[in-house]
Amino acid sequence: MHMGDALLSPAVGGGMWVLSAAALGCAVKATGRDDKKVPMMSVLGAFIFAGQMINFTIPGTGSSGHIGGGILLAALLGAGPALLVLAVVLLIQCLFFADGGLLAYGANVFNMGVCACVGGYYLVYRPLLRRLSPKILTVAAIAAVVAGLQLGAFAVVAETYFSGVAELPFRSFLLLMQPIHLAIGVVEGCVTAAVLNYVYRVRPELLALAPAAAPAPRRNHRRWLLAWATATVVIAGGLSLLASEYPDGLEWAMGKVSGEQEIVRTDATHELAAATVAKTAIMPDYQFAGEKSPLATPTAGLLGVALSVGLAGGAGALLYRNKS
Repeated sequence: MHMGDALLSPAVGGGMWVLSAAALGCAVKATGRDDKKVPMMSVLGAFIFAGQMINFTIPGTGSSGHIGGGILLAALLGAGPALLVLAVVLLIQCLFFADGGLLAYGANVFNMGVCACVGGYYLVYRPLLRRLSPKILTVAAIAAVVAGLQLGAFAVVAETYFSGVAELPFRSFLLLMQPIHLAIGVVEGCVTAAVLNYVYRVRPELLALAPAAAPAPRRNHRRWLLAWATATVVIAGGLSLLASEYPDGLEWAMGKVSGEQEIVRTDATHELAAATVAKTAIMPDYQFAGEKSPLATPTAGLLGVALSVGLAGGAGALLYRNKS
């Protein structure tokens, strides 16, 4: 659901930057002082980056989707740290891989981060998880992911409408965006539920809403973090080669409505944003410059994982140092 700059007017893009900055400010204030979360922020940021590289096909549609990761992060870290980690991942994708526009960065943080980590988490996940059990955890995870994606998909349609994108009429675009992201949400919800149930079974104290009645055992998290890191490297460096080549839900809906999966704007603001990203992007579209290579995707995946570990962990360390 990464939006490109051409889908937003400068006014709407700027407004979404302000709105997302305010949400991130609230996330910082809401974050506690438990600096033990810093290693988890680092490793989970890398895991989400790797996971987002794997597009899965939606049968019978000619479309694909990938995990957003907002509910998974919020369930393990809490809403505030989750939103911060996802914002870092989206920034890396934008600046270093030209995935999602710079003008659209605020909108992408809101659509993929705030709608899931705040909307899906507080409106659906937490209320359903009053009593923790595998079945309830499964229902809560799937319902929260679906809710977050539906909110995000609607936000995309609203942002293009207020941006005056004539190629994407509100009603037609909405009637395609909501169903395709419902299907994507069900798949991501099942993946999220499976991961959270595994965590609940082997390390329940790592869940943000861990059972309060049982004191959390004192355990060394190094082996657990190593397991996450290993899975991340395998996904980024290997499984990413199996990603679907079909357009994602947003591109698919745009193509169905306008006949084009990409819209171009050539005004000064959009050209400045594009030029800025062109200077910072190391591997645009996760490819080597000027050539296509089977090694490009795993290379980009491992590079993104390394950047996510450093920047998400660094942001967490800086946050908790200032808090203390």
